[in-house]
Amino acid sequence: MNTPLVGQPMDRTDGLLKVTGEARYAAEFPEARLAHAVLVTSTIASGSIASIDASHAQALPGVLLVMTYQNAPRLPNNGHAPLAPPAGRQLSLLQDNQVHYSNQPVAVVVADTLERATDAARQLSITYQTNPAALDFTRAKANAHAPDKPQGRQTDTQRGDFDAGLLNGPVRVDAVYTTPIEHHNPMEPHATLAHWDGPQLTLYDSTQGVSGARTAVAKTLGVSPDDVRVISPFLGGGFGCKGSSWSHVVLCAMASKQTGRPVRLALTRPQMFGPVGARPYTEQHFTLAAQHDGTLTAMRHDSFSNTSMIEDWTETCCMVTRMLYAVPNQVTTHRLVKLNLGTPTFMRAPGETTGSFALESAMDELSYALRMDPVALRLKNYAEQDPQENKPWSGKALRECYVRGAEKFGWARRTPTPRSMRSGNTLIGMGMATATYPANRSPAAAVARILPDGTAMVASGTQELGTGTYTVMTQVAADALGFHPDKIHFALGDSSLPQAPGSGGSQSAASVSPAVHDACIQARNQLIALAQADSASPVYGLDVTDLTIDNGWVVSRTKLSLRDPAGAILARAGGGAIQAVVSIKPGDERSQYSLHSFGAVFVEVHVDADLGTIRVPRIVAVYDVGRVLNEKTAHSQLLGGLVWGVGAALEEESVLDPRYGRFVNANLAEYHVPVNADIGTFDISFIDEPDPYINSLGVRGIGEIGITGVVAAIANAVYHATGVRVRDLPVTLDKVLTPAQV
Repeated sequence: MNTPLVGQPMDRTDGLLKVTGEARYAAEFPEARLAHAVLVTSTIASGSIASIDASHAQALPGVLLVMTYQNAPRLPNNGHAPLAPPAGRQLSLLQDNQVHYSNQPVAVVVADTLERATDAARQLSITYQTNPAALDFTRAKANAHAPDKPQGRQTDTQRGDFDAGLLNGPVRVDAVYTTPIEHHNPMEPHATLAHWDGPQLTLYDSTQGVSGARTAVAKTLGVSPDDVRVISPFLGGGFGCKGSSWSHVVLCAMASKQTGRPVRLALTRPQMFGPVGARPYTEQHFTLAAQHDGTLTAMRHDSFSNTSMIEDWTETCCMVTRMLYAVPNQVTTHRLVKLNLGTPTFMRAPGETTGSFALESAMDELSYALRMDPVALRLKNYAEQDPQENKPWSGKALRECYVRGAEKFGWARRTPTPRSMRSGNTLIGMGMATATYPANRSPAAAVARILPDGTAMVASGTQELGTGTYTVMTQVAADALGFHPDKIHFALGDSSLPQAPGSGGSQSAASVSPAVHDACIQARNQLIALAQADSASPVYGLDVTDLTIDNGWVVSRTKLSLRDPAGAILARAGGGAIQAVVSIKPGDERSQYSLHSFGAVFVEVHVDADLGTIRVPRIVAVYDVGRVLNEKTAHSQLLGGLVWGVGAALEEESVLDPRYGRFVNANLAEYHVPVNADIGTFDISFIDEPDPYINSLGVRGIGEIGITGVVAAIANAVYHATGVRVRDLPVTLDKVLTPAQV
């Protein structure tokens, strides 16, 4: 009989396509008469376009269109789709001459070759009327405002009596932590190919949500969503920046309509810094109070983050603070600071990454003030239920994560005093932190077809971000159908397929896998019933409960010699396919339970005592993420999150020129991210316990939890090594060597 595939480290089904270059990304689809578009962006941060002289550029050989605010098609609602952010963003679609940030799209040049379009774009003459720009966060903070339910959640919260709790806690921490603006920088920049066929628009787009992109583009252009098809079979990284349809997507469609030709528009690397989102700057003020035994009595978390002049977007830093520890008296607040920068957006674990850095750093500081082991402090304040929502957890094995992680790491060998562990001239630090991320789920649909040739096609309009969706859904389908995975083709990345949510919020696996499973079970049952009712079948008349499917054959459980292949069953039934379509939505589990994943991260750092250079030779991380669909791809996702955590802790920072509002390191040479030499040994393991409430498979998403916790764990380890507490990311050698930071 079939050996269950779910959970096994099966190789990627799309691996061969990727290593042979056959996997096609948005900018790689061929089209006859393809034209090439180049985006022109502003060189000022605030003001307006005084004049544009497009005559010379338009006259150059091969140039098909120079589209500016002067000749761009007028869009309904001035280009503002009737969708709330982040589904609908405030885009720059050449509807007026206003400039709100540097690198804002101000023109599109289309030519018959990319080289001609690039040359013409350079020769476009634009003059500006400049206004004073708000670029100083500290100064603009005086006018900070409260957002309206960021991502549908409470802006501020209060439980208990914070002031009373503060008085009841003699041991206190009061500190401010900051995180810099960071840009996503996936290997594949944003790209779109647009092709109109009469009223029908096809978009090959680098997107994390084909269905969401279809809706956003259709509503922005004022056309029916039925006339828009979005295709995205592969993504070269998204991390949140490709979760929304930005200006270039609609501009590409507009340019294609104007020229009457298919048009491809790919952003350059510097154009990734501004018009397609970023993680915003955050300033987070933490106050903790505890009794001498470590019992938390009060906690306050006030978060400020930047947003743009055209749209509010909130880095929800306080969400982890609200649920992680059993503190009776707590206040959390979010405030936004408007700057002349592009609108921020989701970046892997938005809010949880930045917020957990501040929370887990503050908890580490408290452990030193108490002279208490950091793990013991967290266990002392372990939340047996969600303290904010007063609900039981759908599943929580965080205690086991702490215990197993500490044992695997060798935490008991750590001496508690800062600068107490060294090897020669190398200071050795050990730090830890808690990882967590919500377990999200949305409605999803899938179709399963058993084909006359004995194979199966299973599909859902989800996306492949590189995380292994093709593979894990094939495993789920194979187990449910009883087919060998080589006989299953899983399709995704097309808005014409059954609708699934965007791949954000770590929800794809939790949403799509139950739909795939149930569609395959229905198709499987149809095949069994067809064989059982067919007098020509070897299994004719047998009890249905005695029948199963093994490698594509309907088989008797009690007499294995009685078996009938799927292809033969369908051939005798007329040669048609069996099909089942299933739509699934969450039930009331969220109203009854608090759904989260958890983990514990332990880090060792080595710091040169003279130079301050920091290395991370090893990380041990243990996670409770529900049922693991594929051990190998799950390990890969968490490994990627940990690597990104190393970058966020030690390297990543978008450096803003305060005079012009431009990022001076808008390239991969100077925007520092980890390379192989920066990464040591990672020991990643799971407490593989299915979540009994989130869905029928017990599956939670794991795309984002991997970056949470690790940033604070590294900063905490650096403090343990050096005695210098760095509260402003990234933790660089100059900060470690500055005595004022102690």
